[in-house]
Amino acid sequence: MSANRRIFLGRCGTAGAISVGVSLPGIWRGAIRAAGNQAKPGGRVLVVVEMAGGNDGLNTVIPFTDDAYHKARPTLAVGKDRVLKVTGQVGLHPRLAEIRALFDDGQVAVVQGVGYPRPDRSHFRSMDIWHTARPEKVDLRDGWLGRALELDPRALGGGVPALALGTEKLPLALLSSRVNVPNVQSMDAYKLVAGPGDSSTQARSRQTLREAVALHGASGSEGGAASELDFLRRTADVTLTSVDRLGEVAKAYKPGATYPGTGLAQRLQVVAQLIAGNLGTQIFYVSLGGFDTHSRQQPAHEGLLGELSGAVGAFLKDLKSHGLADRVMVATFSEFGRRLAENGSLGTDHGAASQMFCIGAGARGGVLGAHPSLTDLVDGDPKHHTDFRQVYAALLEKWLGYPSEPVLGKGFKPVDCVKV
Repeated sequence: MSANRRIFLGRCGTAGAISVGVSLPGIWRGAIRAAGNQAKPGGRVLVVVEMAGGNDGLNTVIPFTDDAYHKARPTLAVGKDRVLKVTGQVGLHPRLAEIRALFDDGQVAVVQGVGYPRPDRSHFRSMDIWHTARPEKVDLRDGWLGRALELDPRALGGGVPALALGTEKLPLALLSSRVNVPNVQSMDAYKLVAGPGDSSTQARSRQTLREAVALHGASGSEGGAASELDFLRRTADVTLTSVDRLGEVAKAYKPGATYPGTGLAQRLQVVAQLIAGNLGTQIFYVSLGGFDTHSRQQPAHEGLLGELSGAVGAFLKDLKSHGLADRVMVATFSEFGRRLAENGSLGTDHGAASQMFCIGAGARGGVLGAHPSLTDLVDGDPKHHTDFRQVYAALLEKWLGYPSEPVLGKGFKPVDCVKV
């Protein structure tokens, strides 16, 4: 790192707006411009929720009538009387009450038995597979959503076509060599320009940015306009030009639901605010971690499912109050499920097939596909019968309007989880 770059980052760092990646405040001038001349009015929005760690699908969508389930999990099996039944054979975990209510309203597609051939039980490799949609090879140059955005001239033209919120780094799924997708590492970056908090602190942060831009703007940068320092300077510069517009968006937004006090709920509330602001972002990506439940699974898993359900329920209620619910689809995934049998530590180990949820007014509600057999297993794991790329194909083609074959590398029959 050059001395000038270190100095500039040091001056900007106290403002909380600049990171090694592109942080939220540094990209909104393009978004504001895009909202005026590039975003499709009333365009559809996809919100991806990553359940990181390997969610226990068998305790999420529960085969409560299957004796094999109860036999394999003498301590972890959810009792039949607690299950939120959605068919005569399966039901939802009792902590998924808000999602169950949405299911009853026809707004949840439960896609069962989702996975891919020759499943990999490594978190890293399996997550790479889900993010790139390339199980057959290791190719981390771009992700499936990044490739989709490259098909859209609006995304190539600037603005913020997609945004990752609350992630440490840009998710591989959104990586593209042609489309700039920012990630917001913390809510502090958002609060700098649009959130609640101490106005004097925000003012000092903005002044820090102004001083850094003024000091480094006149002298140019190393290596010409494309250099890293110049990029960072311009990132800070557009932060300042976008503050007023984001402030207007924040002031105009009034939540139409009471959000739980959880991290996922906080992130989804910001997503709702940005959708209501009509800044033209088509894809949002958030993550909920902690699903690697090798020991003492029950309290941890129940808490995570409750966090997911409460956050998604409030999010969609909020959007409905603003007349936006018909535009938004929430899709959940996890890199793998868990094994059928519980382990000796009151937990479960890495498995294979699980389920995906597609949630929203545009979802074709119901339970899609049979629950995987719990007696016909592969290395102790339920087999998948639906390739995850079939769900991706449905989201791309039927919801976002992108052709799926250029994105996924070949044709996959879309799962019928989205209303046409």
